[in-house]
Amino acid sequence: MRKTFPCKIIPALVLCGMCLMSRRFCMSVCAGPLDDARGGASGVLNSHNASEVIDNTIDELNIDFTEEVEDTDLVMVDIRNYVNVRSEATVDSTKMGVLYKDCGGTLLELGDEWSLIRSGQLIGWVENQYLLFGEDAEEMAADVGITLAVVNVPSLRIHSDMSLDSEVLTVVPLNEIMEVVDQSDSGWVYVDYCDVDGYVVDEFVDISFEVDAGETMEQIRAREAAEAEARRHQNYGAYMTGADDLLLLAALIQCEAGGEPYEGQVAVGAVVMNRVRSAAYPNTIHGVIYASGQFTPAMSGRVNQVYNSGAIRESCIMAAQEALNGVSNVGDFTHFRTNNGAHTGIAIGNHIFY
Repeated sequence: MRKTFPCKIIPALVLCGMCLMSRRFCMSVCAGPLDDARGGASGVLNSHNASEVIDNTIDELNIDFTEEVEDTDLVMVDIRNYVNVRSEATVDSTKMGVLYKDCGGTLLELGDEWSLIRSGQLIGWVENQYLLFGEDAEEMAADVGITLAVVNVPSLRIHSDMSLDSEVLTVVPLNEIMEVVDQSDSGWVYVDYCDVDGYVVDEFVDISFEVDAGETMEQIRAREAAEAEARRHQNYGAYMTGADDLLLLAALIQCEAGGEPYEGQVAVGAVVMNRVRSAAYPNTIHGVIYASGQFTPAMSGRVNQVYNSGAIRESCIMAAQEALNGVSNVGDFTHFRTNNGAHTGIAIGNHIFY
């Protein structure tokens, strides 16, 4: 028998795992604009046939969406480590994938003990004890998610002030991804791009809010295969084509904090390593850096460009080495972002760590 769902369900899906308008926070949770902007090694972890994968899963689980509406239901995981997603509402059913800490998705069916959810390409059943719904889910999403702006014109100027006559700080190309710091001013968006903070005209960017999505078993196997291939090549000198942990971490640090003080660079490396050590995230540097909806430079392909160029600053390599050696100046914190006063934590340079 096919499962039939009432009018609260919408089958639309994008790679971030959700596409909704939260009435409490008035934020669009949708990664559609990012599809064309993703590049480099992140492509290994983001399938280009997402719609086909989801359609096949819907057929496999015998789901029938009978009515589309404008609303969807946000759901977030409430776990310290990770939770398995099942094909049926039982622990004995097939494992469809994994949801890590900070992952979110769309609620498809609310049951007494289990609920059917969709997160990225992952669809399946999760025990309710590991989920947050309603305002609790929205509150967590606002805390762990990230608002992004994707350039939708051939080139975009970042200005020092909300005026086209103000100083042009830099020019950003089509499809480049920037972190949104503030969007409360009409007509303008305040963004952070490669250590440059400034204003862009809002009509020239597509705004999306992202939280991390779960991994299907197919995605997990693909990621593990990519990591194994990287390890296979890591000792081949000039012929190295895989992701060396030290240089990959240094490349991310350069993209996220290249213009920050050295302590800020060490702190970014520490955040990555805290995630690697935590059971709540993938247990490799590669897996953490390329997790969906987490590090903007990895999503845009800038990390790959810096890594492949070999032009990594010495301070960033030193910071990465310290982090790999276990040094942390932010305790066990696993998050950071541009300090706009919205979070409490440890402030280092222009970032807040929490």
